[in-house]
Amino acid sequence: MAERVYIIPLWLRLWHWTNATLMILLMASGFSLHFSDPGLPLIRFDIARTIHNVSGIALTVLYVAYLVWNTVSGNWRQYVPAADELISGLNAQNAYVASGIFKGAPPPTVPTPGKKFNVLQQATYLLVMYVAMPFLIVTGIAFFFPEWAPERLFGMDGLLPLAVAHYVIGFLLTLFLLGHIYMGTMGTTAAAGFKMMITGWHDDHPGHAGQPPDRTGTPPTPSANGGKRA
Repeated sequence: MAERVYIIPLWLRLWHWTNATLMILLMASGFSLHFSDPGLPLIRFDIARTIHNVSGIALTVLYVAYLVWNTVSGNWRQYVPAADELISGLNAQNAYVASGIFKGAPPPTVPTPGKKFNVLQQATYLLVMYVAMPFLIVTGIAFFFPEWAPERLFGMDGLLPLAVAHYVIGFLLTLFLLGHIYMGTMGTTAAAGFKMMITGWHDDHPGHAGQPPDRTGTPPTPSANGGKRA
């Protein structure tokens, strides 16, 4: 029987799902505002604009709250990979995603309360939450207050480069969301990752049963049978 450990606190789960809902609303309304035919809109323009503006303001407030909670709780440390395991951890996780998972091998990192993410997740989430999100919010605010934007930027009207940057970062975050959903299916079952983000409990891979991880979350090297019990 797989072991269970409680690793995602309630505040983090509430933030995660609220943030995901707002991001989906922003992507759908933003796509409609940018690409739809005015005569045949995906979402009626005035409705899409309202959804985008309200969701953008809510996301900004939520992001500030997230930064405060993350700092006060010390959860920010979860996003910083250890320098001495960055390369080896990335190689191990990439090998698992590329081939190990299809052979039934256990993941190279066991989530623990002290280390929820593998190195690949740490590096990705660090870029998303501390680089991409601030960039998205700042360029979005520029649309609310165009008088704050520089008059000229890179030889163009100041708002144009900010608009392009907003679209590009929005597109990249859309790709991240799709990848994030796919990676969520890589638990002990296809729904285990999503269930963990609802309940907070992580069900360990059967190959890790009875094999406690070290302080970094790395389990002992699996046996020749892939860590499966005899």
